[in-house]
Amino acid sequence: MPTTKRTLDELADLGRDIFDRQVWPTLRLEDDGKFVAIDVDTSDYEIDADDFAAVSRLRSRKPAADAWLTRSGFPTTCRIGVVA
Repeated sequence: MPTTKRTLDELADLGRDIFDRQVWPTLRLEDDGKFVAIDVDTSDYEIDADDFAAVSRLRSRKPAADAWLTRSGFPTTCRIGVVA
């Protein structure tokens, strides 16, 4: 299983920066809610409605990707717990 060579905070900071500068401006209305997998080393990314598909496509092109995953239009990638 691939692991990051950075702390999780460093990975998140790099991922958010790349998302804000390079990915967000290219998103279309239909991309809202989709997952974005970003290689923080190269700034390459993949977008898909399925998180696993986005990461898999990114890793198929960049096997050593230091990947960060986010969800377009959401403050967090996923929510854990019971929603009342």
